[in-house]
Amino acid sequence: MTPIEQLEYIVPALNHVVQHIWYGQLDAPTPCAKFSVHDVIDHMIVGGNTFAPLFRGEAPPEVSAPFVYGWVPATEFSATMNSLLAAVQSPGALERVIHSPFGEVSGDTFARLVAFDGLVHGWDLAQATGQVWAPPTEVVEAVEAFASVAIAPEMRDGETFKDAVSVPMGATAMERVVAFSGRAA
Repeated sequence: MTPIEQLEYIVPALNHVVQHIWYGQLDAPTPCAKFSVHDVIDHMIVGGNTFAPLFRGEAPPEVSAPFVYGWVPATEFSATMNSLLAAVQSPGALERVIHSPFGEVSGDTFARLVAFDGLVHGWDLAQATGQVWAPPTEVVEAVEAFASVAIAPEMRDGETFKDAVSVPMGATAMERVVAFSGRAA
């Protein structure tokens, strides 16, 4: 499964979750240590607005989240995620060399890292706001197969990624991905 196919599922699912968050949930803690719902949304808006130009071969702008909202920024979030998806789908995006937070990688590799991040943060937001996060097993397994090879031990610094946690026998693909990311399912 290509990273574009993965993101074509993950982005609309993320948008759906954020559209169903109510303002009173923004300060709720998430399974992502140190991040509230608000923080995860900000992280994804900043990341999306930074990464979309990279996939188009452009220099990223200086991006920061507003950090204070009087509403849930669902419209802003969706616009950012949709722009990111369009950038990943743009001609040459997967072949381009991306100067990522993890060093220089191919667009294909970086898109797969974005899919991993989106899949796990979608789960974080859904868990924190009492929503269902049930991506198709084939999407989760494709993300899991990539992440299990790409996330190197030196990336597990406690900030970027925590150490993986164990899962019980019979765990679902999503539970395995979440545990691999350092969260208890």
